[in-house]
Amino acid sequence: MTRGLGGNSPANVQKYLSGVEYPAGKRDLIDAARRNDAPEEVMRTIRELPEDNYGGPQDVMKGYGDVE
Repeated sequence: MTRGLGGNSPANVQKYLSGVEYPAGKRDLIDAARRNDAPEEVMRTIRELPEDNYGGPQDVMKGYGDVE
């Protein structure tokens, strides 16, 4: 699947991060996605994000843009 389309789009990734309290670490994002029943494709994308402390959804999307 082409990145940015379908279930792996930035908007869909954010949908599965509902309930995250920022600032949040990568582990917090993974835990939230799991709680929100994210599909494996989205989980893989979140696991590939840089280890970082994310100040808000915009920082997550910046990290998403850095994932190759």
